[in-house]
Amino acid sequence: MKVIAVVGPTAVGKTALTLDLAEALKGEIVNLDSIQIYRMLDIGSAKPAPEEFRGIGHHLFGVISPFEDFTVSDYQKRAAEILEAVAARGKVPILSGGTGLYLSALYYKMDFNQAQEDPKLRASLYEMAAKEGKQRVHQILCRQDPAVAKTIHPNNLKRVVRALEILSKKDQGIKTYREDLEKNPLYEMSLIGLTMDRKTLYDRIDQRVDLMMSQGLIDEVKYLKSLGLDDSFNSMKGIGYKEVVAYLNGEMDLQSTVAAIKQHSRRYAKRQLTWFRQYDAMAWFQVDAYPDSGQLLEDIEDHLRQEEGL
Repeated sequence: MKVIAVVGPTAVGKTALTLDLAEALKGEIVNLDSIQIYRMLDIGSAKPAPEEFRGIGHHLFGVISPFEDFTVSDYQKRAAEILEAVAARGKVPILSGGTGLYLSALYYKMDFNQAQEDPKLRASLYEMAAKEGKQRVHQILCRQDPAVAKTIHPNNLKRVVRALEILSKKDQGIKTYREDLEKNPLYEMSLIGLTMDRKTLYDRIDQRVDLMMSQGLIDEVKYLKSLGLDDSFNSMKGIGYKEVVAYLNGEMDLQSTVAAIKQHSRRYAKRQLTWFRQYDAMAWFQVDAYPDSGQLLEDIEDHLRQEEGL
């Protein structure tokens, strides 16, 4: 099955480019973003609104309850069903987003049920984090598998612990994350990576955060909190949401909140680029090197034709 994936750091322009590409190729768009997948988390996730869809099929946007603990394994299963359905309609499935692990779950043969859980180890690691801090647990992962540790933020304790659980299984290793995984034979996937000059990207990130604030991000999070959601839910751990929760809890002022969202977004963009650069098959396009989006689209289409005659 032919699949295209358009990936890159936050604010690089994936949404607009993917819409243009879907129009040109008669494709449908499948979400590859772990926050846009949730209902009601619209402004902070920069989720495209239905009026922006241009009549193009969009899938896995705003379909999961924010109270649900939606895992990468869940995503892998749901996305696989949708990719098959889109292809069966004679359309080109186009993945679009910036969640690296979601891409890996489809691009590689990854069995998330292969590694058994280790409740005893997990409990001891959480206890260590409570006593000595999350950074201490992340340091253990750094020693055991530095490459994996680079892809997981120290504050993401759940993923750090899960990685250590997988590593603890005899000599199986952390196959779920390694670069030497086999490609998924179900998909013939073309990887399109978007990037741009770092300063330009960071300026775009700052502008996007300012726009989110003017669009009502504070009110959006207030409403989510009124429903009983807080930063203990996976959906609310996304950048923009966790900082505003802290602001509403009186832990920081508004100016510091905005600054924190911008800083965390820039750091996330850097981690995204690190993740996507692991793919040897990724074709990179420097967005800000093009005079207009039409020329960028033309070059991407040329690349795809050269790959497999789309």
